[in-house]
Amino acid sequence: MSRILRIEIRRSAALGSALILLVAGVALLYLFDETDWPTGWMQLAMTQRLYLAVLWPLALAAGAWEGRRERQANMTELLATTPRPRVHRAVPTLLAMAVTLTAGYLLMGAAGAVSLVGTALYLPPAVLTVTVVGVLSLVAAVWVGLAIGRLLPWLVTAPLLAVAGLGLLLTIPGATRPRGWLALVFSPIYEMNMPDAYTTVPGRVSAAQASWLGALAITGLLLFAARGWRIRVAALLPVVLGATLAIAVMPHQNRLVVDSVDHAAQVLVCAPDEPRVCVSRVHEGLLPQVVPQARAALALLARLPGGPTRVNEDTTTYIPYVPAPRNAGVALVPIRNGEMDDLTQEIVIAAFAGSYDCPNGPDWRDSLAAAYLLIGRQPVTEEADDTAAAVVRWQQLRALPAGQATARLVAIRQAAVGCTS
Repeated sequence: MSRILRIEIRRSAALGSALILLVAGVALLYLFDETDWPTGWMQLAMTQRLYLAVLWPLALAAGAWEGRRERQANMTELLATTPRPRVHRAVPTLLAMAVTLTAGYLLMGAAGAVSLVGTALYLPPAVLTVTVVGVLSLVAAVWVGLAIGRLLPWLVTAPLLAVAGLGLLLTIPGATRPRGWLALVFSPIYEMNMPDAYTTVPGRVSAAQASWLGALAITGLLLFAARGWRIRVAALLPVVLGATLAIAVMPHQNRLVVDSVDHAAQVLVCAPDEPRVCVSRVHEGLLPQVVPQARAALALLARLPGGPTRVNEDTTTYIPYVPAPRNAGVALVPIRNGEMDDLTQEIVIAAFAGSYDCPNGPDWRDSLAAAYLLIGRQPVTEEADDTAAAVVRWQQLRALPAGQATARLVAIRQAAVGCTS
């Protein structure tokens, strides 16, 4: 069987399809928006799933192209007269397309992993299930494409099917609104965009999607391998059962993935020596880069009486909003998308800033002025108005006697921690 499979891979469109999928996938990862997945393995796996918006229609079209091979070679009637069962000829083609596209998808992930090796040490088990569902979606697409290509062996079938596949994926969310959970059942890309550091995909979501996609793959297989119309009609049964099972397994709740948080990824991991510097488990591999910048920030903040003596990563999640614990002895370090530049400055500024849900905290321009007084240079922000106002307040702080300036900084720090103006 392995020899037949190797021959089929060489002679069919399998290898070329996998190479196209691989090139398209890697280009999407590195050229489109690399900021979506530099944090960890789950973010990479979810970003791959999001790019199925392009890869899934490609797999569908690749299957349709290969499915018309017999008709293209004018071999249909000749093969129909041979005693060899249809399924014996279909299985190598089905396996060749599935194996090569699976390899292409996994190699796309491996190309993305090059950027994560050495820094992403946290590998949650859900990464495997998210990847398996992605592979299953491609297998289902290529097998359904094979079946359609065999039933409609026209030159335009493959490109039309690619357009239809893309249109289907893009219209599912609108067609199922307001039941967003239904879109999650039938679309492998839904809610996979912009994952943050602590996002995860619940097991029941993956189980429901696997049920649907597995049934769709079986239907495609039967339609491609079947010879008589009775089996083709019976092939619709798995997809109906799969859809029913998937709907039963999927929790009937919207925003399931968006609202899911991997609390194990938020657990703090600390450097062994003092002063303590801790980051979340998902950023553990970045600890050697965080520690020197965090301790430099603590050295600046040490000029405040009762100032912070340790740094914890800001593990706040905004969807849903759950703020990180705050107290006077701890400064928070925000790590956004794995960006590690200017963390010292970020930590000092964050020490004087109120939380997102704090209506009575210090004015943002006062926070900037206080932070830059410790940093030792004029405030700079992306907003010109904020910069101008912060500079004025920074100059006022510089003009104060040292004792009064320190008292003012302490007041701003206390307002930030206690959410009081």
